[in-house]
This record gives sequence, C-alpha cells and structure tokens, in this order.
Amino acid sequence: MLLLAAVVTTACGEEGVQQIAGPPPGGAAIRFFNFGVTAPGVNFYANDAKVTGISVTTCAVLTDANRALCTGTGAESTTGVVYGGVASGGYYRDMEPGPYTLSARIAAATDKGLAIASAQTTLDMGKQYSFFVSGPYSTGTKQADAFVVEDPLPAMDFSVAYVRFVHAISNANAMTLYARDATTGTEQAIGGSVSYKGAGAFTALPPGSYNLGARYAGVATNAVSRTAVAFGAGRVYTIGARGDITVTSTTAANRPFLDNTANR
Repeated sequence: MLLLAAVVTTACGEEGVQQIAGPPPGGAAIRFFNFGVTAPGVNFYANDAKVTGISVTTCAVLTDANRALCTGTGAESTTGVVYGGVASGGYYRDMEPGPYTLSARIAAATDKGLAIASAQTTLDMGKQYSFFVSGPYSTGTKQADAFVVEDPLPAMDFSVAYVRFVHAISNANAMTLYARDATTGTEQAIGGSVSYKGAGAFTALPPGSYNLGARYAGVATNAVSRTAVAFGAGRVYTIGARGDITVTSTTAANRPFLDNTANR
C-alpha cells in the first residue's frame, strides 16, 4: 500500500496527491452475548455506532435487482442476535481503546433501535472483553441487565486447554463450576465461587471430554449441568451459565444452561 501511494504521488505531481485512509484504529477487542432470558434479537452498539449486524440472504450475492439496496441503505436482518447467541460467531470485534457505553438494541422492525440493556466500561489497549445481556427481559419495561468482564487470555500452551466460568443467571446464588473427565472420572474445580455478573479465572485442564456441573457452596448436586463437552489442546473456553434457575424443564428455551464458547 505504501509503495502504491508513492507511485500515485509521483505520477500525479504535487496537485495530485491523494489521501489514502489507513486501517481503522484498534488495539482492544470485545465480543457480545445475548443471554437475556426471553430477550428479543438485538444488534450491539458502542456509544451510537453499530458494531454488529446480520445481513439478509439477498445480499449474499449482488445482482442488478438488489445492488442498490445492498450497497445503499443496506439489507439488514430484523432477527439480530437472538437469546443464547453470540455475535459474529463468537469472534472478537477490534475496537479503539477508551470509554464506551455498550448497548443491545432491538433488531426487529417494531421498537427497532430501542436499547434494552447497556453498560459503561473502558476498553484498554491490548485487552479482550465480553459484554453480556443477562437476567430476565421485561416485556413491560423492555429492559434487561448487562455486564462486561475482562477476558485475560492465558499464554498459548498446546499441552492443555483453558476453561473459565461466567455467571449470567440473575436468580441463582454464587456457584462453582466443576469438570469431571468423562473417561477417568477425575473431577476438578474450574476456579472458585462466582457470583452473578462475575467471571472466574481461566483454569488449565488436560484436553478431553468432560461432564460439567455448576454447584452452590456446600451442595453436592448440580444446579446446572451439561455432559460430553470437548476441550481441545491449545484452546481457551468460556462456560457461561444462562437461563432461569427455577425452570425444571429439560427442553424449555429459558431452562438453566451451560453455554460453551471458545475465546481462542
């Protein structure tokens, strides 16, 4: 690009110098989860700038018929990131360091752009973060909770997997996550007790398949569980607890659930 700029400048003379914009500023990174129980689909914003969005299939391939729409006002899905989802497939969004008001705003045509949850935070250079919509969504106030946690990713180590626990169930007490090796039966605590809107430390585990359980202090049975979760060598994972702890159905969308999303 620098060589190209030099060629353009030389060819056009002093009056033909063009200002070529560089890449957008970055240095911090964040990703976005919609764990607000019964929350609508949302797009995520940093201050007033939309940082996530989903294109409809009409823009997958440009044609003469859809070109003006897809390259002009844009053809954006009204679905957004639905409950239980993570924006951009779990990838981090590059952001300029600094203070932000992060928000989740309704993606549907009705109440489009209405913020249902927000949190203020400062993103520091070289650090990664996760923003969670959490707690129950009120259809009356059209509001839910939100919080931000730092993701202090460990150094690369291809002999182990790293796992941590994030607590996003508003009506559950502090819990500790345990991982039981599905082959050997060996069980290990993943960090310590974590309260709502908190995150535990990344903990090293031998790669393999595990049965997971989140438990209250002094209780032997799991409040939330999930079986056969695979952790690969050299990978880093966040296990996020979401849902309504009072729901006993094993199929209801708002049941307590342990989400597994890779950080790296």
